[in-house]
Amino acid sequence: MASSAAATASGEPPVLPSLLLIRRLDPAFAAALRQRFRVFDFFASGDPLPAFLAAAAAAAAAPDPPRAAVIMGGGSVRVDAAFLDAIPSLRCVVGTGAGVDHVDLDECARRGVLVANSGTVYSADVADHAVGLLIDVLRRVSAAERFVRRGLWPVQGDYPLGTKLGGKRVGIIGLGNIGSLIAKRLEAFGCVIYYNSRKLKESVSYKYFPNVHDLAAESDVLVVACALNKETRHVINKDVLRALGKDGIVINIGRGANIDEAELIRALKDGRIAGAGLDVYENEPKVPAELLTMENVVLTPHIAVFTSESISDLRDHTISNLEAFFSGKPLLTPVLP
Repeated sequence: MASSAAATASGEPPVLPSLLLIRRLDPAFAAALRQRFRVFDFFASGDPLPAFLAAAAAAAAAPDPPRAAVIMGGGSVRVDAAFLDAIPSLRCVVGTGAGVDHVDLDECARRGVLVANSGTVYSADVADHAVGLLIDVLRRVSAAERFVRRGLWPVQGDYPLGTKLGGKRVGIIGLGNIGSLIAKRLEAFGCVIYYNSRKLKESVSYKYFPNVHDLAAESDVLVVACALNKETRHVINKDVLRALGKDGIVINIGRGANIDEAELIRALKDGRIAGAGLDVYENEPKVPAELLTMENVVLTPHIAVFTSESISDLRDHTISNLEAFFSGKPLLTPVLP
């Protein structure tokens, strides 16, 4: 950020680099950005996105147009050709999630726009949450808690038995950073790990399945931990659920659209699978009403990534990526097409 340094040396107020902020942040995170950048805040503006982008481009035309944007991982705002046309000065997009399915990576590359994501900031927390969802579904922790709170224990007696985790065959779809951490945690519980990924990984001894249908047929549990793209949209479909079977469990901490939600609901209602633990949904924040009434389904509001520690780490990581960009240095966690 040479312009700021030069301004400070001359005794003038520093000219902060301009930044588009297109996600809601906690006060500490927002304050840290404003200390370092001239922030144009989409949600604070109250404007529709096209009006906000036009106003930001006009207001920041001098002395420093917005060259970077911070966007929400998997958010509703898509960085595509229309977005980039509205801010032609943009040269860097920093996502606050690992997934970049909302960014047109090919278009960004064509225009020379760099893209970064959150890297492994969230990986351990998401892995913990996936294991927590699985234990909850198998042992019926949340459902049993509701049973106690409703005063049903003295009336109905013992709660129905759950199922043990140890010995379960767990098929992980996507053995990246998060998937690998899930595998290690479940190994400690005595689970047998299988996986599907874009290619066989020589570094692990887990059994590899080149397609998800065959993985489901050999698994007691499917854990979705892959990115969302054309190949993985509805990777869990009717045929995969049928292959998983009536005792099978589905856990999703990937993206909602990795699962055909309508087919999942039908399979649960018909008893063709045993249960599900979901942190993500196809049309967030809307959750299908049918899921809300199912005692064999555990639901959380896309919070697998969020702990107080991960938010602090994300703040530091995001700022480091931005400072690297504005200083002409390589991004910490670049994402390529």
